[in-house]
Amino acid sequence: VILLYFDRNLSLSTTHTLSGRFSTMWTIVLAVLMALLIVATVVGNALVMLAFVVDSSLRTQNNYFLLNLAISDFLVGAFCIPLYVPYVLTGRWTFGRSFCKLWLVVDYLLCTTSVFNIVLISYDRFLSVTRAVSYRAQQGDTKQAVFKMAMVWVLAFLLYGPAIISWEYISGRSIIPDGECYAEFFYNWYFLITASTIEFFTPFISVAFFNLSIYLNIQRRTKARLDVVHEAQNQNFVEEIEMSPEAQLSMKCCKWEQRDLAETLGVPKWDAQEESSKESTNVKYSSTESSGFTGSKAKLFIKKNYKHSTSTLSLEKRMKVASQNMSQRFRLTRDKKVAKSLAVIVGIFGLCWAPYTLLMIIRAACHGHCVPEYWYETSFWLLWVNSAINPVLYPLCHHSFRRAFVKLLCPKKLKIQPHSSLQKCWK
Repeated sequence: VILLYFDRNLSLSTTHTLSGRFSTMWTIVLAVLMALLIVATVVGNALVMLAFVVDSSLRTQNNYFLLNLAISDFLVGAFCIPLYVPYVLTGRWTFGRSFCKLWLVVDYLLCTTSVFNIVLISYDRFLSVTRAVSYRAQQGDTKQAVFKMAMVWVLAFLLYGPAIISWEYISGRSIIPDGECYAEFFYNWYFLITASTIEFFTPFISVAFFNLSIYLNIQRRTKARLDVVHEAQNQNFVEEIEMSPEAQLSMKCCKWEQRDLAETLGVPKWDAQEESSKESTNVKYSSTESSGFTGSKAKLFIKKNYKHSTSTLSLEKRMKVASQNMSQRFRLTRDKKVAKSLAVIVGIFGLCWAPYTLLMIIRAACHGHCVPEYWYETSFWLLWVNSAINPVLYPLCHHSFRRAFVKLLCPKKLKIQPHSSLQKCWK
């Protein structure tokens, strides 16, 4: 839609236009769409920030990085887009040169911060999957998380801020005409290719690497788990129990399928006492001189052929293995969810940022003559659309955020029906 109206209206004559750029009808349509984008961006990211206030369980190290992203996206909707709306509708910047520089610094800062936050979130997810033990040990260290968040803002400012502020003083003149607002380096191909490499290409390659590493790690763990399960299923459990005729051994066994097992194996007589539950038998070994086993050790092989036949030691071992298996399965399921949510966030990031970055480089190379204005404007707005989409991705990909949103939007339903209302309220 944006592409169509930019394509059409930039070729319209100045008849029936406001300030010579758009017709009255399209000005109203554009204003409504931009207002909706502002509301969606501000409200969505405000909900994410409020979620941290009402739900203390969200205040973990990895969620702090999501909070940092929400702050930058919120400021995009509250400051950057509203000031750009009259500029794009009228085609003229009316706030002065100094305020133009301020707007440019903030806009480049916030957009770059969003990118670096996504890299930080991806790296954090990478550590949570590939280095789970050390990662969990650092979850309570909020100082380290705050330091990383602060560094994101500092690096984002250093990338574009000094250039926007001092470019015209270093070059000795300004190339920006009156009534327009864009960076002095807008057509400098060398600066843009360098900045784009730092702002988009390197981050995109990094998050792709983290995402691929997580995927391979999950695949390897899944294969290892299946191998263990397969080996356990095909293993013929054989317990070799050594007994001396002088010792008396008491152990609990499951009910024998064949009652004449002792006679078949030629083992001395067993004194069995069935308990009232009839689920187990208390078996005692009785030594006798005439058994033929005096002075030697009797070996009893209990095989899986006899149903439920196992010693207490074997049962505890198998329960321990089962517990470890369930723990691994839980962590594997959790990591799969992490990988899916990360893939969605990274995919949306690439779709929103790639067109603008590529067109900006091409535009600078040909000094603006080979890229139509409407293509550039459309790709430019995609950056801000990304800020509106991010808060929607959180509840879709994270149950904890979804529950916190329900606390904010449907608190009464959550108290009455805590389980069923979660899905209904979100829908």
